[in-house]
Amino acid sequence: MKKLVVLGGGESGVGAALLGKAKGYEVFLSDLSKITQERKDALTAAGVNYEETQHSEAKILAADVVVKSPGIPDTAPLIQQLVAKEIQVISELEFAFQFTKARFLAITGTNGKTTTTMLTYHLLKSAGYKVGLAGNVGYSLAQQVIADEFDWYVLEVSSFQLDGMCRFKADAAVITNITPDHLDRYDHKMKNYIASKMRIAQNMTVDHPLIVLKEDEAIAEGLQKGKVEANLKTFSLSSRNASAFVETDRMVIPSANFEFELDELTIQGPHNVQNAMAAVLLAQHAGLNKSEIRQGLKSFVAVAHRLEFVANINGVAYYNDSKATNVDAVKYALDSFKQPIVWVAGGKDKGNDYQLIASLVEQHVKALVCLGADNQPLLDFFSDKLPVFDTNNLEDCILKVQQLADNGDVVLLSPACASFDLFDNYEHRGDCFRQAVLAMENKV
Repeated sequence: MKKLVVLGGGESGVGAALLGKAKGYEVFLSDLSKITQERKDALTAAGVNYEETQHSEAKILAADVVVKSPGIPDTAPLIQQLVAKEIQVISELEFAFQFTKARFLAITGTNGKTTTTMLTYHLLKSAGYKVGLAGNVGYSLAQQVIADEFDWYVLEVSSFQLDGMCRFKADAAVITNITPDHLDRYDHKMKNYIASKMRIAQNMTVDHPLIVLKEDEAIAEGLQKGKVEANLKTFSLSSRNASAFVETDRMVIPSANFEFELDELTIQGPHNVQNAMAAVLLAQHAGLNKSEIRQGLKSFVAVAHRLEFVANINGVAYYNDSKATNVDAVKYALDSFKQPIVWVAGGKDKGNDYQLIASLVEQHVKALVCLGADNQPLLDFFSDKLPVFDTNNLEDCILKVQQLADNGDVVLLSPACASFDLFDNYEHRGDCFRQAVLAMENKV
């Protein structure tokens, strides 16, 4: 009996353990942190041995194959020991892939991948497809593969997950864009991060579309250096020489004879037009007709924490973009509005280069309200450019934006920073912001 060791007791790890057990592996799950009671109950019910708050190295190093959490870096000493012993270390997605004949639509990129994934999934599901949602969103792919009820899976795939994938083959894939992020995991070398993202195209052939942003220089570099055999398709806001493009406020896909008015899109901003074009090209490959795509685009509801409209209070529109944890994501958000913006930013700074958005901020933002435990980087950079206010709790932040925002303005939470100084994660930050705004609405 093959021995499967799973490192990490989160959603993907428990899913991998349950699938391994169902497929006849001897399974052992190990997590350095606490495992939730619900997940422990699921492991116990399936007869999976597990441990928490420790790693028993002897048991782990006896594995035939190891599935590790994406959060564990390849440089971790335990992972290095496994590699030295030539024990295969893979991701949950790679492990699950071998146990299903379903087809995969895979989306990666630095920004926009969640919206593109959710829209693609919505297009297929609303057209009646038997489709699952997994990867960085939805439920564990491995756990879904136990029942294996879907013909298609739409996957949001991070670079960390791609690093643990070797045989996985997407039926069609998207790279939304590549901008600097997580470079601490890639020896602070952009070329390594690009190479990781390009792994989504591995094993694809000319029958499989690889859909990319035409103007993205990092993607172009990756295509030039990598051995990509996929059928390259592009989307663009500015060039008509692309598989999907914009012309006079319409999305145009010539190969499908498909056009869609942009003002009918339910998601805002130029970046979301790009996301929509990528999703439509995936849906077209999956066999959806023009009517199904059109209806799906019209019925899609924007993803929470990604330019999510919260409320309009006294003529001020409030948006929750808490997922914008890097400068490039904020750039997309700022460029999505013509109205004056009261910008809420701050949190755990990741060494941001605010020069990249300086001109956009001066052009669109009337005031910056900082929300974080230490807002010094934002204060240092922007204080001489526009009115800047320092707050370190949400209550003070909301009071300040109320004072600053006038009828016709936008209040935009788009932090550019991680959330761990004041909140559990970006979802918690966005939820708290939404609740505070809705509470304010109820008082009006």
